[in-house]
This record gives sequence, C-alpha cells and structure tokens, in this order.
Amino acid sequence: MSDDVQDGFVRVRLDLSYDGRDFSGWAKQAGGRRTVQGDIEDALRTVTRSKETYELTVAGRTDSGVHARGQVAHVDLPAELWAEHRDKLLRRLAGRLSHDVRVWSLTEAPSGFNARFSAIWRRYAYRVTDNPGGVDPLLRGHVLWHDWALDMDAMNEAATALVGEHDFAAYCKRREGATTIRTLQELRWERRPDGVMEATVKADAFCHNMVRSLVGALLFVGDGHRPVDWPGKVLAAGVRDSAVHVVRPHGLTLEEVGYPADELLAARNLEARNKRSLPGSAGCC
Repeated sequence: MSDDVQDGFVRVRLDLSYDGRDFSGWAKQAGGRRTVQGDIEDALRTVTRSKETYELTVAGRTDSGVHARGQVAHVDLPAELWAEHRDKLLRRLAGRLSHDVRVWSLTEAPSGFNARFSAIWRRYAYRVTDNPGGVDPLLRGHVLWHDWALDMDAMNEAATALVGEHDFAAYCKRREGATTIRTLQELRWERRPDGVMEATVKADAFCHNMVRSLVGALLFVGDGHRPVDWPGKVLAAGVRDSAVHVVRPHGLTLEEVGYPADELLAARNLEARNKRSLPGSAGCC
C-alpha cells in the first residue's frame, strides 16, 4: 500500500497532549460527540481559514476518558497553506483549542513518516493507589482508587509471563479482520514516593482494551484474589475470561511513541501493515 504524499502537499507531524475526561475518545464520531480529532481538525480549519477539513492520522487511537502526554499525529496540508501559516500556526492553535488539548510542535515530517504505521512502540502508564483514604483530590482524574492493599512484588512476578510476542486475544476486545498478536516489550510496576503505583506498559502496538485488561488482571493478583500464575494461564487459554476486569479509563495515559531513524521510516511503514501470525500458526492469503 502506497503512503506517498500527494503532489503539492506537505506532511506535517503534530506532537500533542490532552486530558481525556471530557472527550469521547480520539476518533471522530457521529452525533456531535466531542473528540480530540474533531477538536484539532476544526481548529486547523478555522485558523488556516480553509474550506476543507484536513484529516489527522494518529499513532494510537485512545478510548473515551483516556489521557495522552506524548501523542503523535500527522496531517497532509497543501504546500501553499503550510508555507503561509507555518510560523504562526502553533500559537494560533493554542488560542483556538480548549485548554484540555494542546499541540506542542508542528514540524515537516521526513520522507516515509506515518504517525501510525511508522511507530515501533507505544508506551502507556496506568496509575492506581491503594491508599485506604482514597485518591488525592488533585489527582482524582488520573489515578484509580483500588480499595484493597496491593502486593507489588506479586504483580511484577505475574507480569513476567505476559512479556514477549503472544496472541493477546484473552486481553483484547476483538475487531473484525484485526490481529491480536502483539509484542509486549515491558510491563512493570513501581511505587512512587507519594504512594501511587504506576504501571509502565510498552509494546509495538496495542489492541482494543489491552492495557486496561492487563492492569485489571494484575490488580486481582496484587490484592490476593488470584494466584500469581493466573494472568499467564488466561493468556495461554486464548479466550476472553469474564474474571478479567477492564479497569476504568481515567488511570491510563499514553506517555510516548517511538519511531525508528528517518531512513527506516518507510520500511517500518510497510512492515506494520502486514497482518502477523505467530510461528507455527496457520497462514493466510
């Protein structure tokens, strides 16, 4: 599949962040619901005085209520429009966008760059507290309260069985035609000085609800409701387990997206479009 930029257009990379609590996710939706994509596209159209809406492509679509600190997107703009507005576009967007979404940089993307398909990893953080008094009111929109004491060592031990390339069907909401094979590069918990527990979850890509399902399974281990080997057994079973709880979205933040060196972008772009299978699994057309 070709991803060449049309003649007369420039591909622009956007680095952005948002507080997801008042958004119905990233992607535009019918019915007038507020979304991050919709807000930014509307703002771009307004500040450039364009009749046309230029569509954004994002590194990872976040669900309703999920936050982002290091989200990446791209948009293809007419070269003349980009030349006219590039020096003042960032400041104008800051004046137009609501305070819960910010674009931090707008740069001309290198050849072969695609915000979604060129990415080699995404890193999320999920934050939870087991403080019996609850969540700090100043953090309540970003930290989940778990009303049971959590054993972080048990959670980290359970996480080891989940790292690597696996079919994460047991931890994903299936989508027609989409693979659930992912390479989970990192999954670990740390307790911050303020007592908040923070999970770092890093993978080449994620399927729908994957991070929140993994966190839900590990919390059940941490509070003693399930043994340490349970998350690994769920993974091996390969089917959704009703005992795996998808935790609430507000504790989840997309922290960072990684890309290869510029000369490898195009190759990664093509590679990421190929549907994967595990070694030894049945092939397809």
